[in-house]
Amino acid sequence: MNRKLIVIVLIFACLLLVPVLAAVTNNSFVINMGTQFVIYALAAVSLDLILGYGALVSFGHAAFFGLGGYLIGAVAFHMDMGETIFGWAGTNSALILWPLAMLVAAAVGLIMGFLSLRTSGIQFIMITLAFAQMLYFVLVGLVMYGGDDGMSVTSRNVLPGLDLENPTVFYYVCFALMAAWVWLCRRIIKSPFGMVLRGFKQNERRNVNLGYAPMRYKLTAFVISAAGTGLAGALWANYALYVSPDMASWLKSGTLMAMIILGGIGSIYGAILGAVVYLGLEQWLTGWTENWMLFLGPVLILVVLFSKRGLFGWLAGKNSHD
Repeated sequence: MNRKLIVIVLIFACLLLVPVLAAVTNNSFVINMGTQFVIYALAAVSLDLILGYGALVSFGHAAFFGLGGYLIGAVAFHMDMGETIFGWAGTNSALILWPLAMLVAAAVGLIMGFLSLRTSGIQFIMITLAFAQMLYFVLVGLVMYGGDDGMSVTSRNVLPGLDLENPTVFYYVCFALMAAWVWLCRRIIKSPFGMVLRGFKQNERRNVNLGYAPMRYKLTAFVISAAGTGLAGALWANYALYVSPDMASWLKSGTLMAMIILGGIGSIYGAILGAVVYLGLEQWLTGWTENWMLFLGPVLILVVLFSKRGLFGWLAGKNSHD
């Protein structure tokens, strides 16, 4: 068994054992942190699909995170008020709402990607940032949904045969969805589509000369990435039972990017490790000081300077990239 496989097994084994640790220590905070880990890992993996393999630096992915969360919150709000949504009575079924959150995020991602991908480099970064900020201010202006204060969600969605109000059950559902998304992203990366996408990252002109259309491949990857981030937003709304415009702010996009850099750009498993380490450091440092980012910044700088492949690359060795 090589180092890379050992690290991957350890990451998933530790995440699987989070509820066990919570039960042994009789500390519900452990499982709450674990739930945050897997939800943000799902969002980070989604972003890394285009950042690490398509070299698309998107500062607008928080928009999809916010959309997923607000879809859950808005449906719950109108149901509580006894109102319909465009004639639809609404539902609390996760089997309907979670795929719907992915669909809405994918649809917005299609529009955003279609317009943004007509540019490249710094222009692409700024356009995705502009779209995210537009959505952020739209959410701030929605007084019905609490405006800048956000709004509470009365209860979690329901899954047949499962009690999502139980923290352990909800954790394992989030973990299973994260693992399934990682499997799907791995399949995409290893597919001919993924090979072409990575080819554009390495040498776009050569791929164009081979007859591949950049827009088609990059836009497809962008939409898939948006859908995954939307699902993460829906799960977060269920976890926190609260949504706010901050979910769509550019700072949230920066957080996801920091997680990927910390774990290792271009490594699906690195994105998971980065999310865990980032949130773990944030929690630990906030116990010491409210200016925790002053200490997290140097950690990121050291990782970039001394381990270009991130923490996962440092732990897994030469074969760390997928």
